[in-house]
Amino acid sequence: MPTLREWLREEPFALGMSSGFFGFFAHTGVLGALEEEGLLPTRVAGSSAGALVTGLWAAGVSAAALGRELTRLERAEFWDPAPGAGLLRGELFRARLEALAPVEDLADCRVPVGVSVYDLLRRRVRVLDRGPLAPALHASCAVPLMFHPVVHAGGVLVDGGVRDRPGLAGLAGAPRVLYHHLASRSPWRRRGSPALAIPSRPGLVALVLEDLPRAGPFHLDAGRRAMDAAYLATHAALDAPVAGVVSVPARTSPAARRAAPWPSSTASAARPPSRPR
Repeated sequence: MPTLREWLREEPFALGMSSGFFGFFAHTGVLGALEEEGLLPTRVAGSSAGALVTGLWAAGVSAAALGRELTRLERAEFWDPAPGAGLLRGELFRARLEALAPVEDLADCRVPVGVSVYDLLRRRVRVLDRGPLAPALHASCAVPLMFHPVVHAGGVLVDGGVRDRPGLAGLAGAPRVLYHHLASRSPWRRRGSPALAIPSRPGLVALVLEDLPRAGPFHLDAGRRAMDAAYLATHAALDAPVAGVVSVPARTSPAARRAAPWPSSTASAARPPSRPR
């Protein structure tokens, strides 16, 4: 049975990343480990936190650069309460996305990307793969009651995880998928909810990192610890045999954090494959 590293090197693969509140810290750690190993997806997709990380990476932001941004992140940089159908207006968040992304349109990303959003008017999931990048990522991350809905692409859009928690709607036809599943249960998900189940289909390998610290707007340091732990755990997971689900514990001790030299200002990133034109 091949290891995960061997499976990823065999043929091109797509990367899917789930929603999960402030799980973008952990997603970034996972992608950082893959980037260091030169194991780069040729197509990406995600919902909410997963859309944020895969979308920015596809736009040209290395995982190491995103990791440094998240290491410095302060709540005041995205916290803009305002009256409306949600606590936060989202303008500060949108501005950060626009400042970070090297390209403005999803169609100009270095690999194809699918962003899952939920359209309140149509009552269905939509996958955005072209058009302005920042509004699409903003919409996919617009957690109901936390952010105002986003009017974009002819709809009123909120968090893609409302109906596509795995964020895999944009990879329906992909034959080989590495999927990072955030296992933590959101407060509004009941225990045993079908949305929390790990997807299974031919050609899909799910990576589950157990016991990651749970981050939130008032617990950003937990997010930084989750990023370190996910980075280390993914490196360990690459040596595990592939059996549908690759599950490894996340190490969050002070010693483990000191062992994670990433992301540093000198971290290098492998060059991703060029997008077919």
